[in-house]
Amino acid sequence: MFQGNAKAKQIKGKVKESVGKALGDTSVQRAGRREQLRGKAQEMTEKASARVRKWAKH
Repeated sequence: MFQGNAKAKQIKGKVKESVGKALGDTSVQRAGRREQLRGKAQEMTEKASARVRKWAKH
């Protein structure tokens, strides 16, 4: 449903992590990694919800 938003979070997090790594800023790296994980969790939740809705229709 909203997987585009979840993927966008993952990509944004990867960019932050890379920038933090390039600048040697560990706090930016960690923030980027957290954002990636949140995006992945959101994506997994959305997929699970879609499966439950599909299953409930049967």
